[in-house]
Amino acid sequence: MPEMVENGAADGGEISISSGAAAPNLMQTDQYNSPSLSGKPLLMIELQPKAKAKTPNFITPLGSPIRRAMKMTRLDPQDAWLPITESRNGNAFYSAFHTLCAGIGIQALVVPVAFTILGWSWGIISLTVAFVWQLYTFWLLTNLHESTETGMRYSRFLQLFNATFGEKMGKIFAVFPIMYLSGGTCVALIVVGGSTSKLFYQIVCGGGGCPADPLTTVEWYLVFTSAAVLVSQLPNLNSIAGVSLIGAVTAVGYCTMMWCVSVTEGRLPGVSYDRVKPNTNTEWFFGILNAFGIIAFAFRGHNVTLEIQATMPSSEKKPSRVPMWRGIRAAYLVIALCLFPIAIGGYWAYGNKIPENGGMLEAIYAFHGRDTSQSILGLISLLVIINAVSSFQIYGMPMFDDVESKITKRLKRPLPWWLRVISRFMFGYGCFFVAVAIPFLGSLAGLIGGVAVPVTFAYPCLMWIKIKKPQRHSLMWWLNWGLAIAGILLTVLLVAAGIYVVIDTGIEVSFFKPH
Repeated sequence: MPEMVENGAADGGEISISSGAAAPNLMQTDQYNSPSLSGKPLLMIELQPKAKAKTPNFITPLGSPIRRAMKMTRLDPQDAWLPITESRNGNAFYSAFHTLCAGIGIQALVVPVAFTILGWSWGIISLTVAFVWQLYTFWLLTNLHESTETGMRYSRFLQLFNATFGEKMGKIFAVFPIMYLSGGTCVALIVVGGSTSKLFYQIVCGGGGCPADPLTTVEWYLVFTSAAVLVSQLPNLNSIAGVSLIGAVTAVGYCTMMWCVSVTEGRLPGVSYDRVKPNTNTEWFFGILNAFGIIAFAFRGHNVTLEIQATMPSSEKKPSRVPMWRGIRAAYLVIALCLFPIAIGGYWAYGNKIPENGGMLEAIYAFHGRDTSQSILGLISLLVIINAVSSFQIYGMPMFDDVESKITKRLKRPLPWWLRVISRFMFGYGCFFVAVAIPFLGSLAGLIGGVAVPVTFAYPCLMWIKIKKPQRHSLMWWLNWGLAIAGILLTVLLVAAGIYVVIDTGIEVSFFKPH
């Protein structure tokens, strides 16, 4: 953490306040400051006693009116060079666009599969509890973004975690989950986007007029990656607000179309809502855990929450948490209107017949591929592709920021445009290489994804307890400790379930042979 130095007051270093006189407000503050990324203390400015001197508002951190001295810091110049904090003119609309694009996606289409194990009642209860739980941790993160004690802004999840528990704990418990939620999601988006691009091409061809030698799966991955990398050249997080809006609209579009088509076509003949009954109690137990994991993985975006909030201006009178929380509430109202209908409508239409792999997307093509207009199926595929390209940008941004922070730390100056282009090309095609080289990575998603669950359900609660220090045995103390312990326990169980699935079903290891 950066250090701050107290300077004595003018003329002797002390401030005397006569009885009956009001204490002067020494800390008129309009700007929060970000912690240094360079690892060095922030630059200090000595206050010189000048008559009628007025401290510039834009460099004063938040402080108490009765402090004996002013604490002055200058913004770390490296913040202005990085894609997350380069632009700070965001607002509640940008917050809603980014949160909605990051918060809903292809993972929502698998939620009805969890209902086949949990049934109607427990499925709806589990989905509701998870929704409220993760929305609460969103609220915690938005309030932890700015420290009212030091005036610092924590613009990245890892910064906040390191400031709370130390860099050593951050390397052990936070680096991998955060990197997986960014880089791993980008790899998954290439797989989904490339596969859906191939399907879209087949639908458009309609069985005729296609070349005799169509593109292979790997080539479709490459086409999608090239489109995603091209869009990724937008410089910073605020500049992709329009892209996030397009991603949000397309996600809402294909989710709504899928549950509408499923409900309109009616229930399948012989559909059953009886819970799947495994042969042994062990299978039943790990099946329940797998269902909880599907619901938990349906909620995402906490790893980019602080990054989104960092794009907003903030002051003591107008803290960034206000527009950020307003945007999150609007985004999750829309997400609820998409997630619950697709879970309930999908399970109602397909029951236990819904495919385990692919969920609603696979069910639409498998059960309604012939009796549904090809235009509708083609439009659904196109919306999935556009959403995947848009989501790639929001999840790739923390990785871009991390790479560029390391380069600018060495260069001591902003990144040249050509070097930024090269670094983002390398990241994008690096994800493409992983998607092609390790096609069985999806089989390990439950195991690896379980490690990332605390970022959503546990770490925000633990950081709130450590930073805010609620009174022992108060409501907030019990609530956050209870949720944190439950989140950690859920993580352990999901990892155990992932290991069991890998051992029980096995993995078809095939390098450089994507299906």
